[in-house]
Amino acid sequence: MSGERGVHRHAYGPTETGTVVLDLGGQTGALIIYTGGDLHGREIEVSPADPVDAARTHAAVRERRVRDGTFHSAVYPDLPAGRYTVWWDERTSAGTVSVEGGAVAEFTWPSGFRAGSG
Repeated sequence: MSGERGVHRHAYGPTETGTVVLDLGGQTGALIIYTGGDLHGREIEVSPADPVDAARTHAAVRERRVRDGTFHSAVYPDLPAGRYTVWWDERTSAGTVSVEGGAVAEFTWPSGFRAGSG
């Protein structure tokens, strides 16, 4: 995957319980994208779904250690409420998700998805 156009990776260590602060309330929500460990370090971009060419923001997939085990995710702690496109790469959408103010939205990265197939 590191050879995919527009895909960036970083070497981050794991995060522990309580290391991510979410800014929820009013018209601000958060988004968690759950992935497999194979995406560790990859940056995933999201953007408002409308307009299509809206500015993107990104977060890196990190290992998250919690009381019940370990999982991998990218966390967007303070997004304005609205519908968002989750980007597989520079040109291909992996799906959309709605973020509501005062709430945490969740999106599961599609397994087996390949650019151009969705």
